[in-house]
Amino acid sequence: MNRSLRVLLVNAALVLAGVSAVVSSASAEVIIVAPSAPPAVRYEVVPAARVGYVWDHGHWRWDRGQYVWEAGHWQVERIGYHWVPGHWAGRGDGWRWIDGHWA
Repeated sequence: MNRSLRVLLVNAALVLAGVSAVVSSASAEVIIVAPSAPPAVRYEVVPAARVGYVWDHGHWRWDRGQYVWEAGHWQVERIGYHWVPGHWAGRGDGWRWIDGHWA
């Protein structure tokens, strides 16, 4: 199956699942767009520090037309980098999820 057909099928599946998303054929990146702002962030107790790991706080994810809480978790530390947590950003067409990444 060629790449363009796979991208088309992924986009169709996301639409049928009630997710507004765009899949770029160049990068195969999925961009999640929610129609409304996420709820307030939940309070989480951060576990005791672990050597070689950084804590990635929990966040709301968009799933089948609603926000669902995803608990925080540990990320394996990358020496010389810092963790930039994922976050929601308001845009003209809704709210977009920006993935966490190392910078």
